[in-house]
Amino acid sequence: MTTDALVLDAAAQDLLFREARTANTFTDEPVTEEQVQAIYDLVKYGPTAFNQQPLRVVLVRSAEARERLVQHMADGNKAKTSTAPLVAILAADNEFHEELPTQLPHFPQAKDMFFSERPVREQSATLNGALQAAYFIIGVRAAGLAAGPMTGYDAAGLNKEFFGDGEHSVLAVVNIGKPGEDAWFPRSPRLAYDEVVTTV
Repeated sequence: MTTDALVLDAAAQDLLFREARTANTFTDEPVTEEQVQAIYDLVKYGPTAFNQQPLRVVLVRSAEARERLVQHMADGNKAKTSTAPLVAILAADNEFHEELPTQLPHFPQAKDMFFSERPVREQSATLNGALQAAYFIIGVRAAGLAAGPMTGYDAAGLNKEFFGDGEHSVLAVVNIGKPGEDAWFPRSPRLAYDEVVTTV
C-alpha cells in the first residue's frame, strides 16, 4: 500500500501506527514530567463534542501509589504495571460540564441546555474521554515511547482508590516507557479496507 496519499512522512506514519506496538515489558529508563507535559500539550487539540475535554490523568509515580494501583489490576497485568517506568490512570470527569462556560465561550449555555442530567453527562464523558485516551496513546508514541493500555482491572476499586468522589470513571490504565526485552506479542491481524469501508 502506497503512503504517497498521506501528507505525513513515512517515518512518522511508522512511528505512530505501522511500527508502533502495545508494550508488555519496559526498560528502567524514566519517563520525565517534561515528556508527559509535551504529550499532553500536543494531544489536547484533539476534537471532543462541545470541546468538553472530560479526560483526567493521574500519573502514578510513587512506590506507595503503585502498590495501591497494582492491587486493583487483573493478575495478568500486575507484573508489567509494577515495573513500567510510569503508569497513567485515564479517567472521565463526569462533571466536565462545569468547565464548559470557559471552554466553549461562544455557547456557554450548553452546560445547562445539554448536560444538566448526570446520565447524559456520563455517556458523553465516556465517549469523549475514550477519544482523548486514544489521542493520548498516539501522543505517547509521538514522544518515542511505547504505551501499554489496559482495561483489565477492578474499575470500582480504582475509582474509589484514586478518585473517591463519585465524579470520575476510569477508562484505561496505560503503562508508559521505552520497550524492554520481548516487549511485543505477535502482531494480530487487521481487517482490510474492503471489510470495513462501504461507499453509498
